[in-house]
Amino acid sequence: MAETAPYGTWTSPISAADVAAGGGGAQWLDVVGGTVWWAEARPAEGGRLALVRAGQDGVEEMLPAPWNARNRVHEYGGRPWVVIGGTLFFTHWDDQRVHARDLDGGEVVPVTPEPPVPQGVRYGDLRPGPDGAVWAVRETSTGPARTDIRRDLVALSGGAVVPLAASHHFLTAPQLSPDGRHAAWLGWEHPDMPWDSTELCVAEVRPDGGLGPHRVLAGGPGVSVCQLEWEDPGTLLALLDPDGWWNLHRITLDGVVTNIAPMARELGGPLWKIGSNWFVPLGGGRHAVLDSGRLAVLDETTGDLTVVADHLTSWAATLARHGDGVAGIAAGPRHESAVVHVDLDTAAVTELTEPVHPAPPAEYLPVPQERTFPGPDGVPIPAYVYPPANPGFTGPEGERPPYLVHVHGGPTGRVSGDLDLDFAYFTSRGIGVVAVNYGGSVGYGRAYRERLREQWGAVDVRDCAAVAEALAAEGTADPARLAIRGGSAGGYTSAASMTSVTTYRAATIKYPILDLAGWTGDGGETHDFESRYVLGLVGPLPRTRDRYVERSPLRHADRLAGPVLLLQGLDDQICPPEQADRFVRALAGSGIPHAYLTFEGEQHGFRRAETMIAALEAELSFYGQVFGFATPGVPVLELRS
Repeated sequence: MAETAPYGTWTSPISAADVAAGGGGAQWLDVVGGTVWWAEARPAEGGRLALVRAGQDGVEEMLPAPWNARNRVHEYGGRPWVVIGGTLFFTHWDDQRVHARDLDGGEVVPVTPEPPVPQGVRYGDLRPGPDGAVWAVRETSTGPARTDIRRDLVALSGGAVVPLAASHHFLTAPQLSPDGRHAAWLGWEHPDMPWDSTELCVAEVRPDGGLGPHRVLAGGPGVSVCQLEWEDPGTLLALLDPDGWWNLHRITLDGVVTNIAPMARELGGPLWKIGSNWFVPLGGGRHAVLDSGRLAVLDETTGDLTVVADHLTSWAATLARHGDGVAGIAAGPRHESAVVHVDLDTAAVTELTEPVHPAPPAEYLPVPQERTFPGPDGVPIPAYVYPPANPGFTGPEGERPPYLVHVHGGPTGRVSGDLDLDFAYFTSRGIGVVAVNYGGSVGYGRAYRERLREQWGAVDVRDCAAVAEALAAEGTADPARLAIRGGSAGGYTSAASMTSVTTYRAATIKYPILDLAGWTGDGGETHDFESRYVLGLVGPLPRTRDRYVERSPLRHADRLAGPVLLLQGLDDQICPPEQADRFVRALAGSGIPHAYLTFEGEQHGFRRAETMIAALEAELSFYGQVFGFATPGVPVLELRS
């Protein structure tokens, strides 16, 4: 029989260490010689990205410690490895150089020179070029500012780094046509982000391996191209959105662009990391695609789109053809992220990875409820509601649970409703979570994505508040115990909410943006990739400068509706600690309870197990103190005012 106890105090078998152990997972999957390879995050090893493959006797490590297959291109990183012939090429985090390892067991050797400034030259999106060369994007620091960056396309061959082209300020690596005569890549310019406007470029490959002048085949103002693949020597397949949805198009070398199956479905996504794959050709007019994150098969002869393995609701943008199906990284409401193979003829799913730790009992895991809520401007707001779930406890009669409104990052991103141990840590203790796909989220077409154009700090705040207030009004959540939480752009919305609405009692603000004008190239407090992002999200400068002031939480710390917890990595180059430092200084002596935890060695997002544990336990203690329930078993967070 379930014990009656206040929400928030329930005893749970899911510890912060369990959450941290599951905080790694696979990335950057591909198939080499019929074998599935991937990079694997290791929180217990300081967040190192190991490189492994699925062998006959289990997972085989191909890149042992201390090698870390990760790079800083765009600060979010790009495809960090490629196998050409019998050699593995990869980027190493510590020095950002490309290294090589002979697969017959040779030593790791550097391929690119040591830069004059540590990590001052970075390489990403590694691809096979002609005659055994590696093609890549090279990112070079040219000065002291975070935005002093130059990019070009290069070939790594015979110990030399040979420049190929520099068509745009931002680039993906070139991909070689099947006959070796052409190369194709994507490029874009400030102030656009890749989901705003990109261009698909093609150039001839010269006999010496260099590239001739490029031509633009597709894309342009108001059109985003997020992925390309060669179909044959004269034809490309690409995901682009001239009609408002990322659909699959066929593009000839003379520039004829055809949507092969027009539909109001999102088959692509935001190119945060160069080298992402949302589709893979299967032959015979069939293509494996990701339909708003779900695996599906597109048949261009009929126009049909058929979802496969529908219990896996969230696939990473790293699909690869494998045998009679595809391999990828997938998760679902009851399924932790794993490397899987799907046979597209039988729909059979085979897991290629073993769980890194025992899964919590299913009865402690919340099953998300996919819902839509009425928005303040009449546009429905999609969200996933994770109610409290613990078979051993029930709340007192008449008491409603506290709820956390989770705000995803980006803001050009989304939540997918899959199993999240971070959420389960709270729901198994009697604290509900609702994850909101506010205006600006992807997966719903360009029009929904552009609801946030010049409206960041307004639409996102209103949409999240509308969902929270609707849950309270229907009796699901306690209106007096609502909190908001998020990291990066989600940290901004959390802070902006606490300084502009009175819906919430508290907020957890992780590695946030707090001063909009400072978070620009001119302000100097962010990196080059996003240094003009806010011009579209807030408005052009200097004309809308007043808007930047009004929507910056740092300028309105005196308006906070309640206590805040700030969590910040000290090596973060995307949302550096300067802004959080200033915000906390503004709170000193304000009478507003707050805490500020910083973490050495952490960049944007937390990768180390010890950081994840400390941050999650601090968050639980924080809610307990604000909402008035005990949190035994975790250190008491010291709040200042």
